[in-house]
Amino acid sequence: MYDIAIIGAGPAGASAALFAAKAGKSTLLVDSDKGMTKRAWVENHYGVKGISGPEMIEIGKQQAAHFGAKLIADQVTEITKTADGFSLATEENGSFEAKHVILATGLSVDVAEKAGVATKPGTEPRIKTVVDADASGKTNIPGIWAAGTCAGVSVHTIITAGDGAKVAINIISELNGERYVDHDILKKEG
Repeated sequence: MYDIAIIGAGPAGASAALFAAKAGKSTLLVDSDKGMTKRAWVENHYGVKGISGPEMIEIGKQQAAHFGAKLIADQVTEITKTADGFSLATEENGSFEAKHVILATGLSVDVAEKAGVATKPGTEPRIKTVVDADASGKTNIPGIWAAGTCAGVSVHTIITAGDGAKVAINIISELNGERYVDHDILKKEG
């Protein structure tokens, strides 16, 4: 059983996976390769002069994998509550178990609605429906969280990436029983 399973490897999902895996949590990242960032050119992301969406997605997945996240290319079709957490059914790779689930599904809320997660009207242009999550990322179902565009934040990659990190940190803190902070110190050369 994974500590955290993340559905969607766009900026929100990959960022959540990076933080979760770096914190030593067993992390699963499932991505259907259908996100809107795959069609983007990004010039308004702090610290990045310009990058294609596909390149940004690939770097994010590589960073998460570097820290131990398991990446699965597949579509999650169903989330079911179990005694110890959740079971995520996929189209091609069977099922996976996790204590917590982060929905980072971009424009899609289908799997969330199917699982009984509450939704509400979106406020961003062209985003009709979003997951009804509180400021920490919690939904109406304990253990299911939401981050990024599907949680109603702005579609800009820098904002969704930050939201994914925030939600992961909130889950890590809950699992650890104390507030988690990840801050690396610059290593001296020589």
